Amino acid sequence: MKKTQELSSLLRTAMADCASGLFGVGLFSAVTNILALTGSLYMLQVYDRVLPSQSAPTLVGLTVGMLGLYAAYGLLDFVRLRLLVRIASRLYRNLHQRAFAISVLLPLRAGREADRVDPLRDLEHLRGFLSGSGPTVIFDAPWIPFYLLIIYMLHPSLGVLATIGALAVVALTAVAEILGRRPARLTSEAMISQRALAESGRRNAEVVQAMGLSSRLSGRWSDTVHGYLAYQERLSDTIGGTSSLSKALRMALQSSVLGLGAYLVIGGEASPGVIIASSILLGRALAPVDAAIANWKGFLTTRHSYFQLQATLDMFESPGDPLELPRPQKSLTVESLTVAPPGAPKPTVLDASFQLSSGAGLAIVGPSGSGKTTLVRALVGAWKPLHGKVRLDGASLDQWNPHSLGAHVGYLPQDVELFDGTVADNISRFGGKSDAKGVVAAARAAGVYSMIMHLPEGFQTRIGEGGRALSAGQRQLIGLARALYGEPFLVVLDEPNSNLDVEGDAALAGAILAVRRRGGIVIVVAHRPSALTNIDEVLVLANGMVRSFGSREKVLASVAHPSSTAAQRPSPVIPMQRGVSGHA
Repeated sequence: MKKTQELSSLLRTAMADCASGLFGVGLFSAVTNILALTGSLYMLQVYDRVLPSQSAPTLVGLTVGMLGLYAAYGLLDFVRLRLLVRIASRLYRNLHQRAFAISVLLPLRAGREADRVDPLRDLEHLRGFLSGSGPTVIFDAPWIPFYLLIIYMLHPSLGVLATIGALAVVALTAVAEILGRRPARLTSEAMISQRALAESGRRNAEVVQAMGLSSRLSGRWSDTVHGYLAYQERLSDTIGGTSSLSKALRMALQSSVLGLGAYLVIGGEASPGVIIASSILLGRALAPVDAAIANWKGFLTTRHSYFQLQATLDMFESPGDPLELPRPQKSLTVESLTVAPPGAPKPTVLDASFQLSSGAGLAIVGPSGSGKTTLVRALVGAWKPLHGKVRLDGASLDQWNPHSLGAHVGYLPQDVELFDGTVADNISRFGGKSDAKGVVAAARAAGVYSMIMHLPEGFQTRIGEGGRALSAGQRQLIGLARALYGEPFLVVLDEPNSNLDVEGDAALAGAILAVRRRGGIVIVVAHRPSALTNIDEVLVLANGMVRSFGSREKVLASVAHPSSTAAQRPSPVIPMQRGVSGHA
């Protein structure tokens, strides 16, 4: 319970860190709202003193004072807005790293639902709201009773009329909130669907063009846009109708106050200055409500973003500061591992167990859909298991500092994803230029050094987003070099030769052998036999379960010539060689 409360307070803690600035905004708002009485008091004095006395010096004195007060008002309002901008920036600085980390983790935890959540967008909405005029409405709204009280002091009848009108306008604001809540939510969901479809089209542009899918995707896009526009129109109609009604009510109310003031003057119950002063005061009292209605879309979006961001922060535990563990050197242990893809209810790997010692080379084989990629994603810590543990030298992956663990793991996924930057940046995992020797060593280990030297700028060649400036084979080899950078203890390669030629296969075999010779562990997901070169152990997966595990010769022989008994049940445990043992 305590842990949940700590997580839930992350956003509130960031807001509390801005409390001193918000307190300053509140003080400036108080002064500006008092200074806002300048216009009504000036008109009251002009009508009640200057005009009856015909005194030009009095008028000049009042005018000079009025101009000075308005100058102070403008200066304080400007400072208030500057404070809000810096408060918004402070909140953004406090949360942007955590929001970015969560946005990267979302696909690994929420699966397809990750497209519907964007903590960076929600944080940006909060920053935009705080740095705009929205918060000034919140700080000015509590001063409405103050202005109504001043009107009461001018005359009770005027105060009653102003209060009734103010309550009516506030009621309209409440109506706008109730009627706009659902359209705002549906608009936000439709916008997310639009963004996801557009992003999917960009990612698969080659397939769309080559297979003539453009018109069909355009049809889906049109359906999404029509829904979005319908919800947007409904929301705009609600807010616009409420705003128009509020504006008409406010104008009628101000005119009514003028009429009532005139009636009171005729009856001798008020001075002429009261007519103008009460109208100005009423306009000032209702200004925050008018501003709130006019900006109601922004309020709805910000409120949704706030609660969405809070829920997202609650979903992800802030990484602690675990004890720095020594570099792994001995073993990889998998204990009863059960894994499901993020967001999927059914596991695709069931109760997998095995152990590898330093210097081992393991190939994971099996038919498509058997769970090979799921297993290796859990081995490198990308996907969290539903049950069981993955341990390096006895320490489970969740006991490692994520940054430190990454230095001990090399991973080459099926779909090689490179980042916009130089070749050296990608190989060094964006570690900077401080380890040029390590970058060159990794490139040589992957057999890609010569290819890099033939690029226009060598290691400093920019490869573009996703490595689009490179061929598929070049991307795979640079991804292999990235996996080997820093000589990690555990190297996991998922179909590393899918885009390689004969020379690439030879480089891959040499890299696998080099890792084993220096005492590392290599795990390869393979479909092509060339990937089994320099591999001595094989694990066979079928339907998410370990069917066989042991030396390459024995396992492949049992797969090629299964006995009738073996066809009915999983293969027995095969003792592993070279210090490698395991069980299925």
